[in-house]
Amino acid sequence: MTPPDSALAPGRTAADAEWPIHEWPESLTRVPYWAFQREDVYAAEQARIFRGPAWHYLCLEADVPEAGDWRTTSVGDASVVVTRDSDGAIHAFENRCAHRGALICLDEKGKGKKDFSCVYHAWTYDLKGNLTGVAFQKGVKGKGGMGPDFRLADHGPRKLRVARLHGVIFGTFAHDGPELETYLGEEITRRIARVLEGRKPVVLARYTQALPNNWKLYVENVKDSYHASILHLFFTTFELNRLSQKGAIIVDESGGHHVSYSAIDRKERTAGAEYAEQKIRSDSQYRLADPSLLAGFEEFGDDVTLQILTVFPTFVLQQIQNCVAIRQVVPKSVDETDLNWIILGFEDDTPEQRLARLKQANLVGPAGFISMEDGCVGGFVQRGAAGAPDKRAVIEMGGATAESSESRVTEASIRGFWKAWRAHMGIANP
Repeated sequence: MTPPDSALAPGRTAADAEWPIHEWPESLTRVPYWAFQREDVYAAEQARIFRGPAWHYLCLEADVPEAGDWRTTSVGDASVVVTRDSDGAIHAFENRCAHRGALICLDEKGKGKKDFSCVYHAWTYDLKGNLTGVAFQKGVKGKGGMGPDFRLADHGPRKLRVARLHGVIFGTFAHDGPELETYLGEEITRRIARVLEGRKPVVLARYTQALPNNWKLYVENVKDSYHASILHLFFTTFELNRLSQKGAIIVDESGGHHVSYSAIDRKERTAGAEYAEQKIRSDSQYRLADPSLLAGFEEFGDDVTLQILTVFPTFVLQQIQNCVAIRQVVPKSVDETDLNWIILGFEDDTPEQRLARLKQANLVGPAGFISMEDGCVGGFVQRGAAGAPDKRAVIEMGGATAESSESRVTEASIRGFWKAWRAHMGIANP
């Protein structure tokens, strides 16, 4: 069995790129480590997933609120420009000049644009990504220039199909794939609405975290509710998330999207006996000098203190207490990933609510009280498995299926990711 599109990296042979059936097990409970290590796998992912039929987070509507506003973003390896035109419509296209491949936009964002001009040779594009002008197209003094058959309409960067959902802009290179809400499914769409519907987001902070590991290891980590209260001492010490709390894992039919949530059980508050029995660190001598960090407010009316939602392949919407954030996972190479954090408030927040959100923003990010460990463990796996490409990860906590579960002591949503990944990569699922 050969990889999709026979994507070979320089220096690799066809024999290297073969995926013998015995190397990729039928069960979703085993994942070969070479899936995180091979250049040909990474190249195939770019073609099959990132430039394929998946939908990807691009930016917020609040990032391009007015005509002429634009922002750059990424879909896998591809740099993308998102614009709002004079009619208020949103467009997205490759940040790649059709002439020689240079970036069209060199900055991250801007306002008041009517068109874009490539700095290299001044090829010009409108806000929809159409090529509108070529410098010296007719030559100089009747000499040189483009041939008589050259037509502007025949050239331009690839355009993305765009959809908006509760203030979030998604895009896909596939113009014949499913609509966004069909792709998400009813349950995931409803859970996004729970956090964002009817509200105007305000960006409180944004930053990028460099991760020393393959992008799929971070996505696995986000889908792994099993690790959260083991690795993150802060969670259990301050009882923000224990596996004994009320909650569940939701995995959509494709496997690729998931929700993990936990809620306060007002009838029964756990004292953490389960963790003590397992000899797992669940309490510590550490206390907060400023306990108001955790003093939040009732926002959703359902006692859910944590909801982590993912959309295949790389979109994360988090609610931890009142800390709401989007995480965008951006592959950079086979063993490097950028993680973009967008910390959100809302336009109708009171000053007290805004202060609570800002304080709770300390829970997440590269040095967050909760998430700082996540920036390390992917690198530990990348390094630990480097010499064992023929070995396999064991992902059978909670069974062998990729189905929703009332228990969060499960790896069902990780198995779901691999179910979706295999489907996009053309590998038969069990």
